[in-house]
Amino acid sequence: MAAVRVMRTWSQNAGRLICARYFQTCNNVHVLKPKYVCFFGYPSFKYSHPHQLLKTTLHGQIVQFKLSDIGEGIREVTVKEWYVKEGDTVSQFDSICEVQSDKASVTITSRYDGVIKKLYYNLDDIAYVGKPLVDIETEALKDSEEDVVETPAVPHDEHTHQEIKGQKTLATPAVRRLAMENNIKLSEVVGSGKDGRILKEDILNYLEKQTGAILPPSPKAEIMPPPPTPKDRTTPIPISKPLVFTGKDRTEPIKGFHKTMVKTMSAALKIPHFGYCDEVDLTELVKLREELKPIAFARGVKLSFMPFFLKAASLGLLQFPILNASVDESCQNITYKASHNIGIAMDTEQGLLVPNVKNVQICSVFEIASELNRLQKLGSLGQLGTTDLTGGTFTLSNIGSIGGTYAKPIILPPEVAIGAVGSIKALPRFNEKGEVYKARIMNVSWSADHRIIDGATMSRFSNLWKSYLENPAFMLLDLK
Repeated sequence: MAAVRVMRTWSQNAGRLICARYFQTCNNVHVLKPKYVCFFGYPSFKYSHPHQLLKTTLHGQIVQFKLSDIGEGIREVTVKEWYVKEGDTVSQFDSICEVQSDKASVTITSRYDGVIKKLYYNLDDIAYVGKPLVDIETEALKDSEEDVVETPAVPHDEHTHQEIKGQKTLATPAVRRLAMENNIKLSEVVGSGKDGRILKEDILNYLEKQTGAILPPSPKAEIMPPPPTPKDRTTPIPISKPLVFTGKDRTEPIKGFHKTMVKTMSAALKIPHFGYCDEVDLTELVKLREELKPIAFARGVKLSFMPFFLKAASLGLLQFPILNASVDESCQNITYKASHNIGIAMDTEQGLLVPNVKNVQICSVFEIASELNRLQKLGSLGQLGTTDLTGGTFTLSNIGSIGGTYAKPIILPPEVAIGAVGSIKALPRFNEKGEVYKARIMNVSWSADHRIIDGATMSRFSNLWKSYLENPAFMLLDLK
C-alpha cells in the first residue's frame, strides 16, 4: 500500500499532472527531487530553472548552430574544410569546420553535445555571419533519479565568456578548451587581445613560462624521398609522343586572402610611391650570426638574418618616426604610432600574407627570432590569426629568400613605408686600403609615401639602418 503526499493537483485536457515531493511504496522508496515533474502516461523529466520549462521529445531537440561574429567587421567567410559530416557525434568544443575570411583562417567549434543532422554549405561556399552553419540534434534528456545541481539561466555569451569573480574574462571556446586541456585557470592568464581578450598565444606563453614547454604544431605528412637509382641500372628512355592540349579556360571568383590583396593593392594605387635603393655589406653580420646560431639553437630558436633587420629598422624608426606613421584617407592628419609592429611579407599556400611582430622596439633580437619562428610555423600550417595579421605599422619583405635582388615594394595602406631585402651574394669589393676582398652584399629597396615623406628622410633612414647592419656592435649603443 502506497502513501502519497500531494502538494497540489490539477486537471488538464492532456491528462492529470501531479507535482510531488516524494512517494513511498511498501517495498522500496523512490525520492523525487523538487526538479521532477511527472505526467501520467509520459516519462518524468526535469528542468534546470524554476522559470524555464524545456521542451523535450524522445529524439532530442534540433538546434541551428549559426555562424557567430568573428570580429574585424567580417560579414562573410569561405568554408575551407569540414571536420564533421552528417550523422557524426560531436561534443562541446569539438572542431566543426575551418573558415577563411579575407584576413585570417578561423576554426569554428561546437557549443553543443549532439549529432550533426545537416550541413548548410559545401566546400568553398560563402557562409554569412548570423546564418545557420549546421543543424545539431542535442541529446535527449534521460530519465534518471540522480540529484540535479541547480544553475541559473546563462546568456548566449556564456559560450565565449567565463565569469570570474564578477568580471567577464573574454575567451573563445577553442582557447577555453586549450586552457582546460592543460589545467590552466583563465583567471591566472593576462589577455593581450582587445578588451583583455585571452588569445591562444596567451595560453601558450603562460604554459611555456610555467613548464618551459612549447606545444608542438599539428603534425604534417612526411614526404619520403624516392629510393636512389642504382648506377648499374639503366633508365629506359620514354617514347616521345605529340602533346595534345585538352585544357579548357576556367573562371572562378576571387575570394579569401586574394580578395584582401585586391582591396589593398587598389588602395595602394592612390599613393604616390617614392623609391630608393642601396646595397649593404653584411660581412660582419654574417660572422656574428654564425657565432650566435648555436646559442639560439640551444634555446630552441632558429636564428636568421631577419631579426637583425627588424631590430635595426626599429632603431631607425625611433630616429625617423614619420616612417612609422599612418595617414587618413583624405591625407589631412598624420598619426605617429607608438608601437613598432613590423610586418613580414610571407609566401604561404594561401597566398601572400603579412603577419607582424608586435612591439619590436622593446624586444631583443632573440625575442624577435622566437616570434618569427612562431609566425612562420603558423603560416606554413595556415593557422595565422587575425591578431597576427592586423595592426602593422611598417613592413619588410624578404624577396631574397626566393632569389630576387631588387624589387619595387608596394606600400600597405594605411602604412607609409615598406622595404624589400634581396638575396645575400658573395661579391668582390675594395676595402679602405684599396684591396679586393670577398664581401657579402645584400641589396635593399625602399618605397615611401611621397605625400608626407621626402627623399632625404628616406635616404637618411636607410643610411642609419645600413650602418647598424654593417657594424652590428653599433646597435648596442642604442639598445634599450
